[in-house]
Amino acid sequence: MSWRGWLAFAALGIIWGVPYFFIRIAVQEISPFVVAWSRLTLAALILLPIAWHRGALRPLRNHRGAVCAFAVVEFVVPFSAISFGERWISSSITGILIAGVPLTIVLISRFFGVNERLGRRRIAGLALGLCGVVALVGFGPISGPLGWAGVGCMVLATIGYALGPLIIQRHLQGLDSIGPIAASLTLASAILLLPALATFPDHWPSAVTLYSIAVLGVLCSAVALLLMFYLVRIAGASRAAIITYINPAVATLLGVGLLHESLGPGGIVAFIVILVGSFLATHRPVTE
Repeated sequence: MSWRGWLAFAALGIIWGVPYFFIRIAVQEISPFVVAWSRLTLAALILLPIAWHRGALRPLRNHRGAVCAFAVVEFVVPFSAISFGERWISSSITGILIAGVPLTIVLISRFFGVNERLGRRRIAGLALGLCGVVALVGFGPISGPLGWAGVGCMVLATIGYALGPLIIQRHLQGLDSIGPIAASLTLASAILLLPALATFPDHWPSAVTLYSIAVLGVLCSAVALLLMFYLVRIAGASRAAIITYINPAVATLLGVGLLHESLGPGGIVAFIVILVGSFLATHRPVTE
């Protein structure tokens, strides 16, 4: 990738390591549906006028099915599932489980007609990165029915996040990225409106919760999605999804810095393994 691609990769790795922390804060006061709907609506309000002004919505008439599918698998299902799951498992465990996205893409990509050559180096990088995130599991052991229900939510979110980039690469390539993003966010917000209204809180949330929603909507949704489309366009779906190997490391560092969790030697080693695996999986030799 070019230096712009690496810069986008690093920025998205940091940005998408943040949501788990703020979702964990928000679901303490408001329902998972309200959390998901609020961040979707805020992001749509930011991007939809821009997309309209740029004329990026008109070409979507021939891609309605893909936009609807993307809205469901990339927004409605994962955003809701993660918000529910974080009621029962920690934000660090959430980030670790979502790291299964790249491998899931590799498994299902051929069903979308996307045949990216992996090569031994990239396969080794995928495996190494996954080993690194698994090594971080010690921060929040899973136990009990609710804990495993949380794991189920993350598996569902992982499948959705794997399908999203493949839909982009297969059906939405060549479009102004802000058009599909804005339209999908708006549709997803409309789908979750009734569940959000049905579970709306009786009292006004605290300032911390409102700030969390603002970060989730503006930075972790609107800005991050633009970066994701850019990465899929220049690097392909499986490489763009390698970003999920960086996320758990960022989530862990937030826990260490803000929640005073102990990283330990094992955590430091896992962090390094994640970074090395990500580099190998995104590196494309000249002979590939």
